[in-house]
Amino acid sequence: MSGMGMGGGDACKISMLWNWYTIDSCFLAESWHIRSSGAFAGSCIGVILLVMVLEALRRASREYEAFLIRKRLTKNPPASPARSTSDSDNSNEKTGTALAQPASCPAFVKRQFRPTLFEQLVRALLHMLQFAVAYFIMLLAMYFNGYIIICIFIGAFLGAFVFSWHNIALPYVFHPSSCCVVADDF
Repeated sequence: MSGMGMGGGDACKISMLWNWYTIDSCFLAESWHIRSSGAFAGSCIGVILLVMVLEALRRASREYEAFLIRKRLTKNPPASPARSTSDSDNSNEKTGTALAQPASCPAFVKRQFRPTLFEQLVRALLHMLQFAVAYFIMLLAMYFNGYIIICIFIGAFLGAFVFSWHNIALPYVFHPSSCCVVADDF
């Protein structure tokens, strides 16, 4: 334990070893000096919310990427060219046999696009915010305060529960005999 403060009797308790300090503990700055149980409880709630904000930023980043993809697909819908069974890319490389594909089947092509300058600025801003929040969480964890670390874990759980609750896509496989894309059975 080391003392830090303005010379008064209420110096900050800071330890780089595992600790359970509550009153007189300090985090990140001397101004974040805990002087009461209520202030410590408020700090714990704040840490939980900070970790939840990180999970919200991660979700916002995924949603923005999905928005950009939907926007591009609306502007440029996927083409469905007619393909014959003699196309060289229909061969099964493992067995060396050709897969029969009716002419009405859409081609599976890897499509990509480059975001505009503004879209990339938004993506970079979301990344920077995630990085900054994660860095502050890491700095809080480095105080090795058991209560704060538990609050980080609680915030991660609640953040994932709230912001990762979305539909999960099943993997799709191409079924050449029916020219359908079907969900792979597990």
